[in-house]
Amino acid sequence: MAAHHAEAPILDALARYGNADELGFTPPGHKQARGADPRARAVLGDAVFFGDVLANGGLDDRLTRGGILARAEDLMADAVHADHTFFSTCGSSLSVKAAMLTVTRPHHTLLVGRDAHKSVIAGLILSGVEPVWVEPRWDASRHLAHPPSAAAYDRAFTEHPHADGALVTSPTPYGAAADLAGIAEVCHRRGRPLIVDEAWGAHLPFHDDLPSWAMDAGADICVTSIHKMGSGLEQGSVFHLRGDLVDPAELASRADLLGTTSPNVLLYAGIDAWRRQMVEHGQELMGRALDLAERTRAAVEAVDGFHVNDAKDFCGPGLAADFDPLPVVMDISDLGTSGYRAADWLRAHHHIDTHLFDHRRVSAQLTHADDERTTARLLTALRDLADHADELRDPPHVAVPSPADLRMEQALLPRDAYFARHAKVPVSEAAGRIAAEMITPYPPGIPVALPGERLTDPVLKYLTTAVEAGVFLPDAADGRLNTVRVVADD
Repeated sequence: MAAHHAEAPILDALARYGNADELGFTPPGHKQARGADPRARAVLGDAVFFGDVLANGGLDDRLTRGGILARAEDLMADAVHADHTFFSTCGSSLSVKAAMLTVTRPHHTLLVGRDAHKSVIAGLILSGVEPVWVEPRWDASRHLAHPPSAAAYDRAFTEHPHADGALVTSPTPYGAAADLAGIAEVCHRRGRPLIVDEAWGAHLPFHDDLPSWAMDAGADICVTSIHKMGSGLEQGSVFHLRGDLVDPAELASRADLLGTTSPNVLLYAGIDAWRRQMVEHGQELMGRALDLAERTRAAVEAVDGFHVNDAKDFCGPGLAADFDPLPVVMDISDLGTSGYRAADWLRAHHHIDTHLFDHRRVSAQLTHADDERTTARLLTALRDLADHADELRDPPHVAVPSPADLRMEQALLPRDAYFARHAKVPVSEAAGRIAAEMITPYPPGIPVALPGERLTDPVLKYLTTAVEAGVFLPDAADGRLNTVRVVADD
């Protein structure tokens, strides 16, 4: 370990700020907790307010002559073998948009895996870029999508040779990883950059038994959520750059275009601390987490009605290229209930919040923060769930379409459809109309319907039955899906 990684420039600067008794006549208006509601201070603690200072003119001087943020970003880049790293306090939802807007531009094309997160679709809407959809590798028997193959990206580039680059999501929230080295080779053979949405992969660089992470696999830009699998605070994100296909000044400019001018230093501090923690202890922490996951998976597998999806389920010909075992994805089909009901029951009866849930699965995300105590509580709750499965049987049926029926015609660009004059129509009359909104089951946040897609009966039936079964649609204008927002007929 290089000695300089013992530093945490942002945390150190916060300590200096407090010790110097700086007095700010600037935002934030609570003025180091003095003006905060005492009831908020009682719940949040004063440390939250003490750490909430201006980035410029507070943590650093007005001209950033201390180079505090730049130093922290350089240390992160060094830790993960990137050429440049940028911190974001607006989550990976912003970071991935900045990456997209750097690689491509309005009226150009970008290859995008159709299993992309809704933030990617938002990037398409904002930019006016035309997506060339690359199909995921579908497991039709499990009704699950894995990242697209390198061959699929190769075919897409052959059919669209003028595409500016490619974007792939890996790992998925279910832990399935793409052949990133193969996809990077496909892109670089054509002199095109690869963006990897690696929001669920902050931990990957820090243990050899985890899937290869994007920079080591040859990606050009990698977007990572430090708060998902790392120790950062919610919204803490970084994006890394490597190679000479993308101008770092352009990437910084796009991030500045989209980002806030009032970044939360607490989020920066969380990212900075995570880097130091992983460089110093990552191998040990991740190794312990992997051992714990292996034992937990075996214990869950022994519970009647549970099957824990593993590499043998998710990887192989036509499936994912690699697998992260920390998301413990449990198929509960044999319990005769749904992931939605199971998640609600676990929260109501055991105060256990699960990571993902769908019509047949529920997932418990393990990280380096878990231990025998937390997993023992999880196992107790799961065994109790199995004992009470009779109370949860016969959930509403979700009419999951075949992979072919999930795909709809992209009749308009996402931007054009989203900003077009729209109308609300009953869902029973929406088939054949062009969607003017995203409709996204959450989690994991992968849109089923996009602006510009021509809606079909199988997809609408899937969405309406999913709502009845308990799915949450955060972005639909009508969350119950009695009506759908469509492009108005002229």
